[in-house]
Amino acid sequence: MKSWGLLGAGRETMISFVQKVSIVGVGDDGFSSMTDAARERLAQAELIIGQPRLLQLIGPQSASTVAIGADLAQLEKQLASEAGRRRTVLLASGDPLFYGVARFLLERLGKENFEIVPHVSSMQLAFARVMESWDEAYLSNVANHPAEEIIDRIRTSERVGLFTTESYPPPAVARDLLREGINYFRCYVCENLGARNEVITQGSLSEIAEMDFGPLNVMILVRLANIPDRPRADIEHKLFGNPDEAFRQSRPKRGLITPMEIRTLALAQLSIKENSIVWDIGAGSGSVSIEAARLAPRGKVFAIEPDQEDCQLLEDNARLFSVPNVEVICGRAPEAFSSLPDPDCIFVGGLGRETVGIAEVSFGRLKPGGHFVANLATLEKTTALTSFLRRYSSNVGLLLLNISRGTYQLDSIRLEAVNPSFLIYITKPT
Repeated sequence: MKSWGLLGAGRETMISFVQKVSIVGVGDDGFSSMTDAARERLAQAELIIGQPRLLQLIGPQSASTVAIGADLAQLEKQLASEAGRRRTVLLASGDPLFYGVARFLLERLGKENFEIVPHVSSMQLAFARVMESWDEAYLSNVANHPAEEIIDRIRTSERVGLFTTESYPPPAVARDLLREGINYFRCYVCENLGARNEVITQGSLSEIAEMDFGPLNVMILVRLANIPDRPRADIEHKLFGNPDEAFRQSRPKRGLITPMEIRTLALAQLSIKENSIVWDIGAGSGSVSIEAARLAPRGKVFAIEPDQEDCQLLEDNARLFSVPNVEVICGRAPEAFSSLPDPDCIFVGGLGRETVGIAEVSFGRLKPGGHFVANLATLEKTTALTSFLRRYSSNVGLLLLNISRGTYQLDSIRLEAVNPSFLIYITKPT
């Protein structure tokens, strides 16, 4: 089998190794903790290539050794020139496929020319040391991503793992987070993991910001309980369609906000005029209420929400967006409807099992010619509400919304799905 690699000045060359190169992971504790498979590769090797620190960690070996630096293009050329003629081992730190050299080489020289013998990643080891799960953590290498992008992702994360660098060490990360008002994480800095001089330091971000650490470390952030997100201060407030992170959101209920893409479609179907009376039932942190208020500057939005904490968040968000025409009604529907004026527009969302019954009652208060929109998560509720609305009109709109957002990981684009949901909309017959 042949593979294509890019060598030299833009020249495309076909490379086929005589035998595979073994990319072997090494931990900070060196040869003693390597697996039998990794030791076997070293024993059989005729050539071992690696950074000086890794060569030192594995100790003396019978094979010839070549020390390399951080220049991946030079490493590619060296492996291509060897072309597998000698049994070659390339040393990598931890798991070679986790922010390591392996991905670059596989893409450039072909998967069929390599085998991977991983060690435990230092990231995995760091989470184990602080006894936190990392299956849904935001993981990044500060060497590969802009600091602003990393800080923005941390803002809404529950757990974070960072490979830091000498030019952007843990104290600098901590200071940047504090500067952005992100002070709601417990911080761990794990140095020299697996080595005899391993050190785990924990503290608040303000404490970490004043300390010094060695260059070999992993920084872990664990969010404190029940603290709302702090929106970025520099987010430009749009008339509508603001990003989800522009709103303060409750913890641990984050994710119940009406997502930006669905919110935009819902507001379009509500056909809000500048003097409309709007009910937002199950308002949560108020994203729909606030954008409806910006669309109706001479109107009024009644944000109806039973949860006391969410009511406080809603008021905070209304101040943040400077929309005085939002009135928070902290009470349960439908009882909370009794003192409100009849609406021109109604949005229903986030009401759990009572959604359909409350939607039916609120529709009765909607003015003739008014617009009704509901965002529902289940097919059963969608069927029930659609059946009710079709008693009034056969023209009931229904959308199934499947939306994915692009995110960047290393050089790749990944798509993260927003939970599918249904959007029902109708204009009340006159």
